[in-house]
Amino acid sequence: MSKLTHLDSKGNAKMVDVTEKQSTHRVATASGRVRMNSETLKLIAEGGHKKGDVIAIARIAGIQAAKSCSQLIPLCHPLMLTSINMALDLDMQQNSVLINATCKVNGQTGVEMEALTAVSVAALTIYDMCKAVDKNMVIEGICLDEKLGGKSGHYQRSESA
Repeated sequence: MSKLTHLDSKGNAKMVDVTEKQSTHRVATASGRVRMNSETLKLIAEGGHKKGDVIAIARIAGIQAAKSCSQLIPLCHPLMLTSINMALDLDMQQNSVLINATCKVNGQTGVEMEALTAVSVAALTIYDMCKAVDKNMVIEGICLDEKLGGKSGHYQRSESA
């Protein structure tokens, strides 16, 4: 097992030094879902929510969150993201909103945290907008699906994970 890179030799938290790392094209994709009552999902699908378009607002929240990741996660490097793509899809069979985020950068460190933060905040936004009609919603399965670039190369989540 590798050592934790955000700790120094004495166990103190530190920001990883990426000064000498090569700048490369990096991509990360994360996903998650918000499960809810069928009536709540129907309200979202029909655009009948009194607070507005839940999906559009959650998409913008995810984009904003990815851009603000280093302000939310203490040891993340601020990145100049080159692309953030948010996909929110309604799964009527599972009474869920499926959330996917893909972030890209040309830089010295990866964008996994940005993609994960985008999914998390989009899910929280859906919860916030719909909690008045459904307090039983569940945010689940937030995970890194794939990452490309950097020293560690390509990672893809296995089906068994």
